[in-house]
Amino acid sequence: MAVVDQDGVVVTANESFGALLGTEPRALRDQAAADLVDLASDGRTWHAYREVLRGRRSRFRCTRRLKHADGRSLWAEVTVAPVPDSRRVLLSITDISDRRELQARLRHLQMHDPVTRLPNRALFFERLSAALEASAQDAADSGVVADPEAGEAISSSYESYRYGRTGRIGLCYLDLDGFKAVNDTLGHRVGDRLLAAVAARLTECADSDGYTRSGGHLVARLGGDEFAVLVEDSTGTEQLADLARSVLCALQQPFDLAGQRLSVSASIGVVERSGHGTTATALMQAADTTLYWAKADGKARWTLFDPERNAHRMTRQALSSTLRPAVERGEFALEYQPLVELADGAVRGVEALVRWNHPQFGSLAPNRFIAIAEEDGSIVELGRWVLRTACRQARQWQKDHPGERPLFVSVNVAVRQVWDSDLVADVAGILAETGLAPHLLQLELTESAVMGSAGRPLQALQALSDMGVRIAIDDFGTGYSNLAYLSRLPVSVLKLDGSFVRGFQDEEHANPADELIVEALVQLAHRLGLTVTAECVETSGQASRLRSIGCDTGQGWLYSRAVAPDRIAELIGSEPLSV
Repeated sequence: MAVVDQDGVVVTANESFGALLGTEPRALRDQAAADLVDLASDGRTWHAYREVLRGRRSRFRCTRRLKHADGRSLWAEVTVAPVPDSRRVLLSITDISDRRELQARLRHLQMHDPVTRLPNRALFFERLSAALEASAQDAADSGVVADPEAGEAISSSYESYRYGRTGRIGLCYLDLDGFKAVNDTLGHRVGDRLLAAVAARLTECADSDGYTRSGGHLVARLGGDEFAVLVEDSTGTEQLADLARSVLCALQQPFDLAGQRLSVSASIGVVERSGHGTTATALMQAADTTLYWAKADGKARWTLFDPERNAHRMTRQALSSTLRPAVERGEFALEYQPLVELADGAVRGVEALVRWNHPQFGSLAPNRFIAIAEEDGSIVELGRWVLRTACRQARQWQKDHPGERPLFVSVNVAVRQVWDSDLVADVAGILAETGLAPHLLQLELTESAVMGSAGRPLQALQALSDMGVRIAIDDFGTGYSNLAYLSRLPVSVLKLDGSFVRGFQDEEHANPADELIVEALVQLAHRLGLTVTAECVETSGQASRLRSIGCDTGQGWLYSRAVAPDRIAELIGSEPLSV
């Protein structure tokens, strides 16, 4: 301890004070206390110290790193408090070097992974947040102009570039392919050795990166078999791409682990962007998404974040989250495309095509949302609505035109509707409710869904056929066709995929192979007692060739696009569309 007067000068000091600083106590008299314990090195501490000397503050405490007379450094806790009934203050110093060392060791244990010795998730996010804050500060100091279109930051400051400060952040987020199999077959001890070996190679790649500015990038283990390499002040996507390639190359080399020779691969998501205007959460979401793409694209590869692809994913997610309520809100509508008899051009039926009138994305075709509906199960509710609406409309046309041959309506059915609901009961109930005759309803299932059907799906198809409902195979010819099995299915119609029809636009440019295939399929279908509908008929030349081959029905833009119900009503009993 030392007593200091109101001017900040040491009046007297005890032996411990002198010993701590490595000098005699009397040698400290008349010296400025602030110089002895470094109280003037920052403004806040200096101000607080002066306030205590002036009697405007009761006390203050701070931590300082001091230098002993023998050259070693020590950490000291400095406390300044007024002496009672005096204008002097008491300055006390406590050596806390051991405590600081223990705290540092505990923090190291807390912030590092015990298996790989790498920084863990907590330290990684601490470092990432600090890097983003530094980028934001650099942007503020150098007059950055944000471009919201490109999501980038354009700086007018040359100083940042001169000193290696680019204000950009790069991240390689990687996951080992098939690591679980190593743990399951060889045990967790071997798995931990593999993780440690992977960590060593990642660190070597990061330290040898030619663009490194300050002795290597941060390599962290985020958990399990997930690792991250953080590149502060990156120079662009090429740097991150080079780093990702070097990581893949390094990990492809076999690992020798206590007699076990293992080969692994990794999938890497790469993100590189301006640190200004982004957050740790946004960066990690982008990295996680990109890692998923790398996995989905075949693994053992790196993938760069693509804003356009991500926007499509976000749109898909937005559609998925609002699909179920959209049915209840009545956002769906049906349009109908005519099915025309090729022999005379008369409209015999229509295919019901659902549209989603989305409040944000506008009118959406089925290919934008049907797959999503099949994934989350909402296809059952949506399919039931489509079936009821189409049957009710077909029955209404029949009532409005009692003297004309009634149109049949064809409705697409997903295989999940067969598994997740009682389709037979749904169809029977809807036909009874709407009054539509069963033979005026046609259900379309894709070839891949029908071929190989067994158990419940086959029983449902048979029950529907026995009811009088027609079953059609859609997109026939594009999947695996077990022709022997086809004869045992309760199918009435084959719908040829449009890829065959596009092959012969007219006589001059006809593709003999496509025409031969179509002719063979038509003959096969007729031998089995089935009728054939050709999709995507767009020219009179196509219609003529299909008619000569013997195809029964055509569907396509030559006749009409999908239109509203009132337009179909105008076609009933009218002149043939095309012959």
